[in-house]
Amino acid sequence: MSNIPTPHINAPEGAFARTVLIPGDPLRAKFIAETYLKNAELVNNVRGVQGYTGEYNGKRVSVMASGMGMPAIGIYSYELFNFYGVENIIRIGSAGALTDKLHLRDVVAAMSAYTDSNYGASFAFNGTLAPCCSYKLLTEAAAAAEKLGQHLVPGPICSSDAFYGQGDYSATPILQKLGVLCVEMEAYALYLNAAAAGKNALALLTISDSLVTGESLPAEDRQNTFTKMMEIALEIA
Repeated sequence: MSNIPTPHINAPEGAFARTVLIPGDPLRAKFIAETYLKNAELVNNVRGVQGYTGEYNGKRVSVMASGMGMPAIGIYSYELFNFYGVENIIRIGSAGALTDKLHLRDVVAAMSAYTDSNYGASFAFNGTLAPCCSYKLLTEAAAAAEKLGQHLVPGPICSSDAFYGQGDYSATPILQKLGVLCVEMEAYALYLNAAAAGKNALALLTISDSLVTGESLPAEDRQNTFTKMMEIALEIA
């Protein structure tokens, strides 16, 4: 019995390319499809989570949103990897800088993901899981960034469960001391799902705000102007 369509994706078998770009924002997925893909076809719109497949420089490429948070990207990446035969997922998201060495619009390649989430408990390992990106995708992204004349900053990031922290506790100083570059909300779950499926994953993150300086970009900029990150991802798709 086929698992297609899934409860969250109503695309037919073969609708997705081997590589899927996943932004959190459905409108960013729409922007990428309309701006970069030729003959883009809407293949999923369950719950307004738009997925498209088209062509970029002669390559078949898909882009689909995940929404916010690890439970959301956990569902979509699991179904794409395990039911739709997707081999590579590249998250293209935004993140908050934890160091003054990063500035607004800088692009980070997440080599590994720290977390305060309990998502890893579902993998039944009695210890701490430390997922990493695909070395293949990381090296390809570094080469693509150099080709495009873009500066790519590799290093560890943190995926957090909470956007608004409560109480007096703050992990920020601890993470800064450990050299963590930035914080977002999805990469940890994506990397674990890729590892369990034997597939490839990479998170490319554009700095949209800074926990050091307090600077931030508006929502429209996050949706439509993070083109450096998008172009690096499309080059390696």
